[in-house]
Amino acid sequence: MSVSGIRTPDVNQPMCPSRLVLEHVTSRWGVLVLAALLERSYRFSELRRTVGGVSEKMLAQTLQTLERDGFVHRDAKPVIPPRVDYSLTPLGREAADQVWALARWSERQLDEVESARAAYDEARSRPAPGLVGQG
Repeated sequence: MSVSGIRTPDVNQPMCPSRLVLEHVTSRWGVLVLAALLERSYRFSELRRTVGGVSEKMLAQTLQTLERDGFVHRDAKPVIPPRVDYSLTPLGREAADQVWALARWSERQLDEVESARAAYDEARSRPAPGLVGQG
């Protein structure tokens, strides 16, 4: 418990709301959207081209979720045709810095991870010692 009597958030607890926040910022598209918006603000179509492979529906859902959580600012300009720009809030910039560091780390460690996978798969493909010829 915290000093105020309110339970302190603990992501390891099954009902902790912080789990949902973690899920939003570390989701496949959440990470990539946050990372792209670290560079600059984007219009929807620009962001979709930048975040390769995301469908229009998933991008819209991801942006809406991140906006609701306070990470993304949606700026709809009253012009024709309509113009909507997306950018990071200060909270969003902080989250983006964190997940982007993890994404870059995963890129740097890719060779080591692939080597570990190959060694694991090789070990699993061989019969266990002592089981050959029994039966």
